[in-house]
Amino acid sequence: MIKSLFSRPQFRAARTSAVAVSVMAALLAVAAPAFAWEPTKPVEFIVPAGTGGGADQMARLMQGIIVKHKLMKEPLIVVNKSGGAGAEGFLAVKEAKGDPHKIIISLSNLFTTPMATGVPFNWKDMSPVAMMALDQFVLWTNASEPYKNASEYIAAVKAAGPNKFKMGGTGSKQEDQIITVALEKATGTKFIYVPFKGGGEVAVQLVGNHINSTVNNPIEAVAQWRAGQLRPLCVFDAQRMPFKGKVTDTMSWNDIPTCKEAGVPTDYTMLRGIFMPSGVTAEQRAFYVDLLTKITATPDWKEYMEKGAFNPTFMTGDAFAKWLGEAEATHRTLMTEAGFMAGASK
Repeated sequence: MIKSLFSRPQFRAARTSAVAVSVMAALLAVAAPAFAWEPTKPVEFIVPAGTGGGADQMARLMQGIIVKHKLMKEPLIVVNKSGGAGAEGFLAVKEAKGDPHKIIISLSNLFTTPMATGVPFNWKDMSPVAMMALDQFVLWTNASEPYKNASEYIAAVKAAGPNKFKMGGTGSKQEDQIITVALEKATGTKFIYVPFKGGGEVAVQLVGNHINSTVNNPIEAVAQWRAGQLRPLCVFDAQRMPFKGKVTDTMSWNDIPTCKEAGVPTDYTMLRGIFMPSGVTAEQRAFYVDLLTKITATPDWKEYMEKGAFNPTFMTGDAFAKWLGEAEATHRTLMTEAGFMAGASK
C-alpha cells in the first residue's frame, strides 16, 4: 500500500521536486564554499595616503564593489592614515600583529618611506596578500600652457634655468620625487619640487596654475584631462598604455607617447597591493585572496582598470613575495642615486 501510494503521479512529482531541491542545494554549497575563517567584525581598510589620490580611489572602489556584489558579510571601512609619508598607516599594521580584521593598500611608499625616514618598518613586517595592479605615471601640464609635447616642455624648463619651474607631487622622497629627479638627470633640468598630501590635491594645484607640471597617476588626473583642464605629455613606461577607447573627444590613453619617444628615457611603475598584519593564519589570508580574486573578476573592476589606465597585474603567494624582494632592491638603488636614503648627505 505504501509503495503504491508514493507511485501515484502527484507523489512522483513531489518526490522529483524534493530531489531537484536537494541537487540545487548541493550545487549552491559547491558554488559558495564555507571558509575556514571569515571576518566576525568590521574590517579596517587602511590607506597610507591622503584622500582623493590613486590609492584612496582604489580602496573606496573596492569597498563599493564588495557592497554591491555582497562579497563580504562584515563591512569594510576605509581609513586614511597618511602621516609621515604613509608611515602612520604601515606602523598601524605592523603593531596589529595577528589581527585579521585590518588590511592595508600599499603603494611603492612601502619601500620608499622606511628608506627615506629610517622609520622601523619593512614590507616583511606584514603578510603580503595580493598585487592588484601596477600604476603608471604621466607628465601633466595645464592645458592652457602652449606645450604640446614633452620635448617642448622640457625645452622651456631648460631655457628658464634651474629652479624656475615647479613640479608638484605626492610626498617628499617618494615615487613622484624619485621620478622628478630621474627626469632632471635625464634632461639636464632642475625643478622646484613641491610636495602635497595626495594626488587629488596635486591635480587641483595644477589646474589652478600654482605649479607648472606633475607626474600624477592617470586616475588622479583623468577627470581634469577629460574636462580640458590638463594635458598629458608622456607616460613614464617603456611602452604606451594599451587602452584605445577615447577618454576625451580626440585622445585615448594609447595616444599618449612614452617619455622615451619624447627623448626622455625615464620609466617607473608603482605597486598597488594588499597586505595584512604579520602573524595571521593561512586560512585568514586565504579568505582575502579569494575576496580580492572575486573583486578583480567583476565588470566594475575591469572598467576601473581601463578608465585609470592601470596595468592589471594580479599576483599572490610566492610570486608576489619574489616581486616585492626585487622591487625593494630596485628602490634602494633609485633612492641611493637620488640621495634620498635616511642619513644621506647631498
